[in-house]
Parts: sequence; structure tokens; C-alpha cells
Amino acid sequence: MSRAIGIDLRTTYSCVGVFQHGKVEIIANDQGNRTTPSYVAFTDSERLIGDAAKNQVAMNPNNTIFNAKRLIGRKFDDSTVQSDMKQWSFKVINDSGKPKIQVQYKNETKLFTPEEISSMVLTNMQEAAEDYLGKKSSRCCCYCSSLF
Repeated sequence: MSRAIGIDLRTTYSCVGVFQHGKVEIIANDQGNRTTPSYVAFTDSERLIGDAAKNQVAMNPNNTIFNAKRLIGRKFDDSTVQSDMKQWSFKVINDSGKPKIQVQYKNETKLFTPEEISSMVLTNMQEAAEDYLGKKSSRCCCYCSSLF
């Protein structure tokens, strides 16, 4: 049976851990950090997640997504969404009343839901845990704040 992992999905940083050897071990990412920026970036050739995405935000601000979790469950015309959009360099559009994130990826315009962006961060956390454990993990407990 695979070992269960725990993922803490936060708005700005996320982390993943596993209970083994009688304690919880927070797993370092590919940069050696125990927390990973909840950032996703799209370029002409690839998708970047975490530190790699955050590190290139100045060069690619329109296609680097952060704080996507703040959009989950909200309507496009929600005052919080409208206020947040003023602070973001990436584009959020109205798709039938729901916010979607518009980026250029591999020379095409793409739309993503905030849930899809968060899923990319979650998948990255799972892959970091699987690399650390040396095997696939099919069991996971995710934490999102109580305000969510």
C-alpha cells in the first residue's frame, strides 16, 4: 500500500509532507526549500511551477499566475475579485460570470480556471513527494484554510 502524503495548499506558498519514522517529514522541493511558491508560469515552450515560475515573473509578468486560490468559488463581478485584479499583472476574464485566467502558452491564447491552476500546484507537490519516497502515492490529505 502506498504511503499517504499531506499537502498544505496555501495562497502564496504550499508544502507537502509524509508521516514516517514516527514523525511528519516536510519534503523539500527541487530547490531544497520546504515551501514552494504557489506560482504557475507559461512560456513559449514550457509550463513552470513553484520557484522556477516565481523566479521569472519579472520577465514574464502577464503569464505568471499567483494567488489563483483567491478566485476559487467566486464570481467575476465579486468586489474581492475586482480589487485583486488591479494588483495582478496577469489577465482575468469574465467567462459566463466566472473568472478565468488568460495566458499565452506555446504561442496560443489559453484559458484556465483557478481550480486548474491550483491543480497544477497540487500535482507538483504530489510529484515532489513521490520523488522523495521513490514510489507513487495514491493517497493524499489536502489542507485548505478554514476561511476557504
